[in-house]
This record gives sequence, C-alpha cells and structure tokens, in this order.
Amino acid sequence: MLRFAPLSASAQTAYAQLLDAAHGAELARTVADLPGTFARKQVKGRTYWYYQFLDVSGRKRQIYVGPDGARVQALVAARARGGAKPALQALARSAVALGNAPIPARHFKVIQRLADYGFFRAGGLLIGTHAFLAFGNMLGVRWRDAQRTQDVDFAHAGKALAIALPADIEIDVPAALESLQMGLLPIEHGDWGTGGTYLDPRDPEFQIDFLTPLHRGGTRPFRHPQLGITLQPLKFLEYLLQDVNQAVVFTGGGAAMVNVPDPARYALHKLVVAGERPASRIVKSNKDVQQAAALLAVLQEQAPTQVESAWSGLRGRGRGWSARLKRGRAALARAAPELEPERWLRLPGER
Repeated sequence: MLRFAPLSASAQTAYAQLLDAAHGAELARTVADLPGTFARKQVKGRTYWYYQFLDVSGRKRQIYVGPDGARVQALVAARARGGAKPALQALARSAVALGNAPIPARHFKVIQRLADYGFFRAGGLLIGTHAFLAFGNMLGVRWRDAQRTQDVDFAHAGKALAIALPADIEIDVPAALESLQMGLLPIEHGDWGTGGTYLDPRDPEFQIDFLTPLHRGGTRPFRHPQLGITLQPLKFLEYLLQDVNQAVVFTGGGAAMVNVPDPARYALHKLVVAGERPASRIVKSNKDVQQAAALLAVLQEQAPTQVESAWSGLRGRGRGWSARLKRGRAALARAAPELEPERWLRLPGER
C-alpha cells in the first residue's frame, strides 16, 4: 500500500527556504513584529521613540525603543513594510502551490497566536495530527491519507521542564485565545476548575487541548505558575518530549515556527497509545496506527537508525509499556503487514 508520495525537488526546496526564513525571523524578532504602533515623545528638545501595543490580557503597554536615529528609523520602516511577514507570506504561498501540506487556516490562527506570544520559545510542543502534517513536509513527502482533524493539540513538560524559564516570563494562554475572538471556552473539570481543553460552543468538534505528562499528582489538571497554562496530565506523554525538533507550519497567508516531537518517537508513541485505547475508541486507535505506519514506512527508507534509536529508548520502560506496545505492534502488523513490525520491533525477551 502506498502511504506517501515524494514531493518534488522544487517543493522540498520551497519548504527548506520557508523554514530558514521563519527561523531567521524568529531570531531577529523585534518590536516591529508586534501588533501596535510607534510613538514619538519630545523631551528637552530631543525625540525619543516608544512602541505601544496591547498585550494578550488586553492591557496597553509601551516599550522604550530609543532616541531618534538610524537604528530606530530602520525599525519604523520595517514596521511600515509589515516586518518579516510579507516575505514569509510569499514563501508560504510558494510552498503550498508546489505541493507542501498547509495547516487549516482556522487552526493556524491559534498556532500562530501562541507562537507570537512565546509558547514555543517557552518549551511548548505542537503534537497530534498537525505535527503529523508537519512531518510530511519535513521528510519531503505528501501523505496519501491527509487525516484531517478538528483537534489542535499542544504539550508542555509542565513540572518536569528541564530548562529554567526566566523569572519574568509570563504567557497567559487563556487571554491569548480570548484575544482571537473565536468564541473558545475552557471546559470545567468538576471541583478542579477549568482543565486543559477549549471548545467552540458553536462548533463542538473544534477542540484545543493542552497536555502534560502524568506524574504523581494524578489526572488533576496542573496550572503552570509562570505560563498561565492549565495542562491536562496524560499517560506516556513524556516519551514525546525528548529529542524535540523545530518545524515551520503555514497557510497561504503566513508561517510560524513551532516545536514538534521527533518523528520516530511520534510513530512509536502512536503504537503505545493505540495499545492503550479501549475497544470503544477503535476509530481513534485505527488513526493512530495509520499515522505510525505512514511515518515508519518513510523512516525505514530515509533514517532507519533514527527508528532504532527511538525504539531503544522505549523497549525497556517496563511491563505496562511493553503490554501496550505488543497490542499496538499487533495492530500495526494487521494494518501494514508489509512493514513486518514483529521482525524489527522486538521487545525484551523476544527473539
């Protein structure tokens, strides 16, 4: 079964150019990239520049830029040109036209807003089907089964974050979502207050989830004190948070740098998740297995050692993991017998 088709050389080049440009724009981000306006003030006969904008909570803020001069004038001119956005938009349109897979526009608005306000710079990940779409562009292929979704899934290490965040960092994710004016509302979790899920009452299938690994605190939602994010704990998620990659996601109207899991880890994690789901979730389980099959088919050709490394980090994690892996591997063997998973995805004690 053909699960993917190679993208043309021109499409792969277009994605690489967009990735480089988006990465450069992220590194060179200035006040000119924030939604707002420059303002001048006269103090004792000298001109000083400030930048006024609304933060995600709706508060008016003002940043001191500096005295009038060539450097500040360059920032003002960059803002007048739209910053880096026009160039990124042109490259994104080219990538889409040449066959790369875009993100649905409605979902992209959410991803871009969180990127603009630092969610990914603070360790957030894009996971789920949108990450799967990004993997296709990263690996130079187009999936035969696009597997569109109405969910937008994010993850964060939460309590287990290995890096120290600056003391003054503050990302109010609920306010960021509210600023989109898309009608997204948090879902109540009984006595625990709002959890990590947002829905649009007008379109209940459109769902946004913020997830974190399950630790000793159990399934109770965890509110990150610095990021303002309520995260829903989920079993087995910690495996996805190692060896993180960067990717660019886009529509014809823009692009955003995001963090995504390692593709091989994502594929193998899907087998664990498929082995965890009950029979009542067979549709989602089948989707997990199909994504794993497509990714493993590509990676077997392009990067078999990457799969071996990801598997070695998974196979010795204990009986609970092994039991689910066996069920997921059996489902993969039924769905994609040509991959022969039982031959090369062996668990401890198997020959």
